[in-house]
Amino acid sequence: MAKIIISQSTPLSGTVRISGAKNSALPILAACLLADSDSILEDIPQLKDVENMYNLLEWIGLKINSEDNGRVQIHSSNLINHDAPYELVNKLRASFLVMGPLLARMGQTRIPLPGGCAIGTRPIDLHLKGFIAMGAKITQGHGYVEASAKKLKGAKIYLDFPSVGATENILMAACLAEGQTVIENAAVEPEIVDLANYLISMGADIKGAGTDTIKIVGVKNLKGCNHTIIPDRIEAGTFMIAAAITKGNIRIENVMPDHLKPVSAKMREIGAEVNEEDTTLVVKGNDKFKPVDIKTLPFPGFPTDMQAQFMALMSIVEGTSIIIETIFENRYMHVSELKRMGANIKIEGRTAVIEGIKKFTGAQVKATDLRAGAALVLAGLAAEGETEIEDAEHIDRGYYKFEKKLMSLGAKIHRID
Repeated sequence: MAKIIISQSTPLSGTVRISGAKNSALPILAACLLADSDSILEDIPQLKDVENMYNLLEWIGLKINSEDNGRVQIHSSNLINHDAPYELVNKLRASFLVMGPLLARMGQTRIPLPGGCAIGTRPIDLHLKGFIAMGAKITQGHGYVEASAKKLKGAKIYLDFPSVGATENILMAACLAEGQTVIENAAVEPEIVDLANYLISMGADIKGAGTDTIKIVGVKNLKGCNHTIIPDRIEAGTFMIAAAITKGNIRIENVMPDHLKPVSAKMREIGAEVNEEDTTLVVKGNDKFKPVDIKTLPFPGFPTDMQAQFMALMSIVEGTSIIIETIFENRYMHVSELKRMGANIKIEGRTAVIEGIKKFTGAQVKATDLRAGAALVLAGLAAEGETEIEDAEHIDRGYYKFEKKLMSLGAKIHRID
């Protein structure tokens, strides 16, 4: 198991470039199944989750050529399997996103139910509800779900919750369906817009992506195209916290500031300086921050994927901060690890009450999930002494060369594999 060792850092400074968004790359890779010709994708982050998606797509029949610079050529003319083996699906929650494209293009699919998620349940019922409305026959067995449809039909689909995954899966399936599909109460995350833009470049007829109502008119076929993945707003937000927690000054390049408005607003509220310059953010920390209250919400609210990192920062801000987690019921597993470093945090249901301490103390801790691991790295940067983070491979799922990027900013950090 990988470990990350961190010593207290001086204020971080310098420039860091943000990678392509993992949560955009995964559905766009799945969407390649819809194309009957080749695509070239730029700025695909080289992450473990992306590697697992490659393995799944290659099983189905795609040929993938990945370059070190994030450029990926995908040959999708010949699909050979409509199913997916458990050993591949179990490694990647987002593997269920291949169901919509396979159902639309091949007329059938059989996929093992995705495994459990450490931070909470992510039911697939909304995905299936959409497919059923479009005429698919669904069969659920022990540990798998099977869907078939000679031809999907356009339908009006209302999502009980604006699920990102369900919106993406139904959106992809609807592109080759017969007639018009309307998704109401759709998710509005930037990653939805990026997926829709890729599909439109392939020849799809989509209107309303980025709003809560998306209208899709099915077309006969989709062609491969060139597309560049949007920057990862969560990676950018994490480096914003790194600047603040070390009282540093970091220039963060390749960002879309509009995607970071809720994070930037809270950073300014605590007293950090955030300056926007087209596709760049400059974040400066200071010696005195103020406590804040945060409630995680679907976009454009404060992102649940930034909750753990912000909690690390709030733990060393004098006064009382409150965080309410509304998205995932089990996303406070990092709290016990932050407490090992001296944090004073009390959990009451989905509410965390944080009493700021003067400083963290280095300790042996464990990354329980991706964002929890990032939060512990941030805490380690500000902790007196040495921090050792076990199970650091969780961090590899969502951050490309995280330690190296931090080292380039002056962090005292190294990795042991």
